[in-house]
Amino acid sequence: MTQSTLPENVIEQSIPFLQELVSWEKQLPSLAWNDFVLEAQQGKVALFSVDMLNGFCYEGPLSSPRVKSIVPQVVEAVKGAFALGVRHFVLAEDHHPADAVEFADFPPHCQIGSVEAQTIPELLELPAAELYTIIPKNSLNAFHGTGLGKWLEEHRELEVAVIVGDCTDLCIYQMAMHLKLHANATNRKLRVIVPANAVQTYDTPVETAKELGILPHNGDLLHLIFLYHMRLNGVEVVREIR
Repeated sequence: MTQSTLPENVIEQSIPFLQELVSWEKQLPSLAWNDFVLEAQQGKVALFSVDMLNGFCYEGPLSSPRVKSIVPQVVEAVKGAFALGVRHFVLAEDHHPADAVEFADFPPHCQIGSVEAQTIPELLELPAAELYTIIPKNSLNAFHGTGLGKWLEEHRELEVAVIVGDCTDLCIYQMAMHLKLHANATNRKLRVIVPANAVQTYDTPVETAKELGILPHNGDLLHLIFLYHMRLNGVEVVREIR
């Protein structure tokens, strides 16, 4: 068996970096919706909500209290954008068939026609609801096998993309990276913004993972690392948009 390429003291070596990560997160700047008044008036701002579904907030095997905790912040983001004049709201949402290949890696969830696959009621009750463009997806990446790529091409005037929802290290990361890297590849100036208070991921402690025979998932650490990694790739990570 090939030996690990990691040094034996990798944990000890990582401590200064992890301390710096915590310091970085504490100093995240905040933005205000009024910062985008002109862009919103010109139809150049979009808010992307990812997987704010019952199956991640309220019921089912992948529901998480951590994700549920950001519902108020996501609602406020939609309300703030709508009040500013934003009229582009894209909701990318898991809608899996019963035989989804993804279920080999995650428990069956958010199946087509189920309560789990429904948008959380808090978002449906907002005035902006009539403007939602729903993008059903069968992958962590909302651009694979969906109409989202076409939507993006039809809105080439877009200059600001705000992303909220879950999970920070999975679907949020995929959304942010695709938007930013596609913009770079096509030489488009696009601000991709992730407010840290309106995204979150789940937590599976080591002992729980061992009992279930699954991979552990430290929500605090992975949330932080993936926020930082998005920033490394040109995504604007902010504390909040007020």
